[in-house]
Amino acid sequence: MPLPSSIQDALARWAASAAPIAGLLKGGSDTNWTQARTMYLDTLAALFPAPPGVTFSRIDLGGVRTTQVVPEHVEAGRTLFYIHGGRYAHGGPDGYHGLAGHYAQRLRATVYLPDYRQAPEHRFPVPIDDTFQAYRGLLAKGVDPSSLAISGDSAGGAMVITIMRRARDAGLALPAGGVAISPWANLTHGGASTRDRDGLDPLCSVEYLELLTRNFLGDTLATDPDASPVFADVRGLPPTLVQIGENEVMLSDAIRLAGHLGENRVRTSLEVWPGMFHVWHLCAGQLPEADQALHNAVTFLEEAFATVQERAERRARAS
Repeated sequence: MPLPSSIQDALARWAASAAPIAGLLKGGSDTNWTQARTMYLDTLAALFPAPPGVTFSRIDLGGVRTTQVVPEHVEAGRTLFYIHGGRYAHGGPDGYHGLAGHYAQRLRATVYLPDYRQAPEHRFPVPIDDTFQAYRGLLAKGVDPSSLAISGDSAGGAMVITIMRRARDAGLALPAGGVAISPWANLTHGGASTRDRDGLDPLCSVEYLELLTRNFLGDTLATDPDASPVFADVRGLPPTLVQIGENEVMLSDAIRLAGHLGENRVRTSLEVWPGMFHVWHLCAGQLPEADQALHNAVTFLEEAFATVQERAERRARAS
């Protein structure tokens, strides 16, 4: 079934807003990175506005500027740490008020979006380091890990896995569960869908991803586990849901990520959405598939919250 014309128009405008970024990556643009990012984020904000009944404010988490998103109803201190996408180069919280607002309302949670520094000014591993510092800062605020979840899209979807790994290795509290949306999980782009799907998704081409990979990594190998979680040690991570669109060039690598998690005894769910494109969730409130995908993510996280709380109650009874 074809997408509604309104969504097709939105995708065309969304893709066009990234043209100056592609020009910068190729070395032929009249704009600078600040201007290109502003144009891109302004377009996202116009296409995917915040729902009514949600407030936004700026706070500091671990020295990282962060947007706090609060819906009218928050359940028992429930918290979501959300990592925006943008291929480590051109995303930002200002373009995510729509998705974060809808997520906050459905999960009945306060959402935190770290505004991590990006390439090329700040290459690997700075965006990941900033995001991890914000996660540390959130825990330092006294957030209850049993009511904490982590989610993100594209580069942020990969960082869902990386931040949980770093927290595990640092001995920090882990969230109850994670949701990786359209994760950019393998910067070698070795999956079959990078060939089979190239040209199907209006928002991602292999050529564009290769340019962004070099922009982010510099001299770092694409197999570094912090950059490509398909190569990482993921043992002991919380339950994780991976959602990916059928038409995405990242499809094969998202499936590989889910398999890698499952093979390492992480409770994993994988959803492949027919006909969907990269981070279709941004169309929440406008596209039924986006609303249903968010509903599924919320259901998954609510089950993860319940599981952690049940375990805590059993331990309390046993003691």
